[in-house]
Amino acid sequence: MKRIFSGVQPTGNLHLGNYLGAIRNWVRLQREYESIFCVVDQHAITQWQDPADLTRTTREVTAAFLAAGIDPEACVIFHQSAVPGHAQLAWVLNCVVRMGWMNRMTQFKEKAGKHKENASVGLFAYPALMAADILLYKATHVPVGEDQKQHLELTRDAAQKFNNDFGREVFPLTEPLILGAATRVMSLRDGTRKMSKSDPSDFSRINLTDDADLIAQKIRKAKTDPEPLPSEIAGLETRPEAANLVGIYAALSDTSPEAVLSETGGWAFSQFKQALTDLAVETLGPMTAEMARLLAHPDEVDAVLRRGAARAQTIAGPVLDEVYETVGFLRV
Repeated sequence: MKRIFSGVQPTGNLHLGNYLGAIRNWVRLQREYESIFCVVDQHAITQWQDPADLTRTTREVTAAFLAAGIDPEACVIFHQSAVPGHAQLAWVLNCVVRMGWMNRMTQFKEKAGKHKENASVGLFAYPALMAADILLYKATHVPVGEDQKQHLELTRDAAQKFNNDFGREVFPLTEPLILGAATRVMSLRDGTRKMSKSDPSDFSRINLTDDADLIAQKIRKAKTDPEPLPSEIAGLETRPEAANLVGIYAALSDTSPEAVLSETGGWAFSQFKQALTDLAVETLGPMTAEMARLLAHPDEVDAVLRRGAARAQTIAGPVLDEVYETVGFLRV
């Protein structure tokens, strides 16, 4: 059976973009693929995390997985640090990938900015850990968005170089799994910027923990322009905030922006925002309530992670053994 691996960093403020761009797709894939979903807490610490917050947000992301409909009996759900093989394989891959490959990674440049000399070694090398995450389970496919394609290319390069260096086909060349038109959710305050958990304004995003009143308030205050909605998609080309809200409506209703505009063309934004609020609350409300219930019972969340880590280890252990034997590490 084909196997997918994907993960989310537990860095707080899980938002609508995470749900529409990733988690919702995983729910749909879990019956079609053998699925491994990970809370990548080791990736999170490439930048400073308050320890208490990291513990809390690890549970919060797990609760979001479960509340969205990911079935822990059908899938493996675990947190990265619970399976030592991730770090162990990452070190082997650090000795395979080349500095030139790492230097080309655009996300390091974006995250480090002008202060790359002060960035952690972990932030620079984390694409090797990401490759290890995938290859430790010999995943055949990874669901990817535009911003992750480069990392998957590095994973494929690392796998191919390892196989070539040692003359053995240990790792598959993992394929991207692109699910139709990407759902790219932008900031509610600036339609040219991606919705982000790191944005200082909480009103730039809809968090998965927001209640109905807060969702309504954020949509009501979302930036728009004074013109009514157009009836055709071409009318949104120079209106990023309008395009974003139409895109969110289309994603939540499982339709296309064209279909949304055919119904709402000519509406004032006051009318459209009310319809979007109703749809968002209807769609997200049950998930938010289930997340709240799970977070009030952390033992239930921890039990899912504990069982998932044990299942992940049964897959990862033999792969790491194969890698160590291939490299020539003495096993006594």
